[in-house]
Amino acid sequence: MRGFAGRTVVWAVTSANHHTTKRNPVPFDRREAAIERFSVVEGIRSIVVGVVDTRPTDEFAEVTVKAIEAGTDDLVRLTPDNTLVACSTPEVSKLYEQLGYDVIGVEPPGTARPWDVLLMIAEGNDQWRELAHPATVDVFERYGLDAQIVRCVNDPVVGDDGGLTTTRDYKTYADAFETAADRKWQQIKDFVRPGRILDIGCATGATLQKIDADPRFHESDLIGVEVARHLYAECVHKKEQGRFTNPNVYFYQRNMLGSAVFPARSIHTTLTLALTHEIWSYADGSRPATVQRFADALFAHTAPGGVWINSDVCGPAEPDRPVVLRLDDSDGVNPDAVTELEALDDPAAYVGRLSTRARFFQFAHDFRRNARVPFGYDVRPDGLVLRLADAMDFLTRNDYVDNWLSETHEQFCGLNFAGWSAIAEQAGFTIDPASKAWRNDWVIDNRIAPVASISAPDGEELDWPDTHQLLVARR
Repeated sequence: MRGFAGRTVVWAVTSANHHTTKRNPVPFDRREAAIERFSVVEGIRSIVVGVVDTRPTDEFAEVTVKAIEAGTDDLVRLTPDNTLVACSTPEVSKLYEQLGYDVIGVEPPGTARPWDVLLMIAEGNDQWRELAHPATVDVFERYGLDAQIVRCVNDPVVGDDGGLTTTRDYKTYADAFETAADRKWQQIKDFVRPGRILDIGCATGATLQKIDADPRFHESDLIGVEVARHLYAECVHKKEQGRFTNPNVYFYQRNMLGSAVFPARSIHTTLTLALTHEIWSYADGSRPATVQRFADALFAHTAPGGVWINSDVCGPAEPDRPVVLRLDDSDGVNPDAVTELEALDDPAAYVGRLSTRARFFQFAHDFRRNARVPFGYDVRPDGLVLRLADAMDFLTRNDYVDNWLSETHEQFCGLNFAGWSAIAEQAGFTIDPASKAWRNDWVIDNRIAPVASISAPDGEELDWPDTHQLLVARR
């Protein structure tokens, strides 16, 4: 910046509200520390301002300038007369030039750019240390940022912006977790052991709030791990607001499949609520091997006498049983063909207009592609013939209109209760007799039975199978 007490460099650190994402694996405070350390070493007078992430816009340059003003309480006012912009992205440079700023490039042609250096770190190529300033190397080494970049960029589950899928409406998910927290807590509270209590996939931290309010656990450490950036941010926000009375509440943004997070035999209670079907669904490679690796990691960090409590959906006891599924076709429209929903401005509105039967065909199309699973069926005059597990995978998501594309990435019925129990036992756990598969009759009575029925191929009416599980696994 020209004419501001000599020469001052204003560093606009974009996506400052992002961290532990593929695009921005290093949090703003660490980026700021590296810049300040560099500035001191090189004798540069610097001002560092964080700029929150914005959607792609032709007003990006203007937004950044205004953010710098707001971030410095109007102390810094950048104009074309007092500022020279240094930028290495041609598209962004043009936006500043349109506002009248002079722009100079940063990296000469053929020079590695910051993203190139980040990818070198992610690949484990130590040559990045030769390209980065010694001050940056120092900060990265002190805070283990190179290991964090390796973990984030190579994560098979998390997307560029720190979410599981780009189509997920996290507000809907957050509301659902908040609403269900009391019901889930009533189901699991008698099995929770005091000590270090870990909630993996803690969402908005609502279950940890229930534990926090229980006098039995006032001396316990409450630990939440959440992979999705949007939900993790809500957890941190709750803690900042004083929503927890226990001072020993900690949150990590981490994918538990990426690496060990907690020391061996250090956790007394591990909670996985509505999580294990996601571990199965987003597995990188073999799904059985991935969930086994997850269970093995839980056993390793569980203290002797500790417990893993898993409450989630599950498949029916007889997943391969053929059934005839009859669906209502009078509760919406019935187009002649399925639609590529990604091409629509409002996929939820489109799916919401479909009849239950039409949604089945749309689901089959999206589910095969997104969840990467076979989904076979035959059309007969009396209904659709398919596996019982596949029928339930559709019926349990038939009305999930708001998050249809995201939900079709997930397989609820990949394993039944016996399968999940076997995974836990192979890891070394002992299954508590209180463990069971169970049927959510409210879901059946209010969401499924009004629009669907199932029978055996010979016409015998069948009862609805189990839909959920409570697995209490002890070490």
